[in-house]
Amino acid sequence: MYAFQYERPTTLAAAQALLSAGGNALAGGQTMIAAMKQRLQQPETVVDLGGISSLTGIRKEGNAIVIGAMTRHQDVADNAEVRQHIPALAALANGIGDKQIRAMGTMGGSVANNDPAACYPSAVLSLGATVHTDKRTIAAEDFFQGLYTTALDAGELITAISFPIPQKAAYAKFQQPASRFALVGVFVAQTATGARVAVTGAGNGVFRHAGLEAALNSSFTPEAAAKVAIDDSDLNADLHASAAYRAHLISVQTQRAVKQANG
Repeated sequence: MYAFQYERPTTLAAAQALLSAGGNALAGGQTMIAAMKQRLQQPETVVDLGGISSLTGIRKEGNAIVIGAMTRHQDVADNAEVRQHIPALAALANGIGDKQIRAMGTMGGSVANNDPAACYPSAVLSLGATVHTDKRTIAAEDFFQGLYTTALDAGELITAISFPIPQKAAYAKFQQPASRFALVGVFVAQTATGARVAVTGAGNGVFRHAGLEAALNSSFTPEAAAKVAIDDSDLNADLHASAAYRAHLISVQTQRAVKQANG
C-alpha cells in the first residue's frame, strides 16, 4: 500500500472541502482498502466519512424508510422500522458478506461503488428508491449506469436513500461461496404501481426484467414467474457460471423470492 494522508472530518462541509481539494471518500472501505492493498488505487488523501454523524441513522418519513448513507449493514438488518415495514431489506442486509463486513460496510458505500454483484442496488432499483446526495436527488432508474458506474459526479456524496414501503417484497440470493457476493440475486416487490423485479450478479450491473414484471403483474405467483423465458444473450459468463446457468438462476431465484414475499 502506498503512503497517503488520512482525514476524518466530523461535518459534511469539512468533508466536501477535502474532496474538492482532491481527496477520495472512504465509506465502509470494503472495496477501497482492498484495492489500495493491491495498489490498484493510490489516493493521496483518504477522507473517512465515518465521523459524520449526520450521515447515519434510520427513520420513517411518510410512506418511506430513509436510511443515512453511512449506516452500517448490520444496523439496517437490526433496525425495528426496517424489519417492520421492509423486512426484505433487513434480510438482504443480514445476508451481506460476513459479520465483519456487516459491521463495517455501509449502504451508501455499496450503492456508490455499484459492484455488479452487490445486493443493495437490487433493492434500490426494485423498490424505486430515491438517492439523496449533497447536491440533488436521483431516482433509482437514473442512478445505476453500468459496471461500477453511477450518475454521481466527481466529489458528489450520497447522504441518504429513501425507500418507498412496498405492499410486499423479498430478496433471494444464490451466493458465490468464496466472496459471498451474489452469483445471481433477485429482489421482487409488489407496489401500488405494479410488480418490480431487479436482478444483480447476472449482468453488467443491476437491471430490471420487463418479462418477469409483466408476468407478475398478471399473477404474483411463482408459477407465473416460472413461465417466463430468460434470455441469456447479455448475461455474464465466467469461471463461476455460464450465461445459461445464470439465466436459469434468475428464474429460480425469482420464483423463490415471490414465494417468500407471499408468505
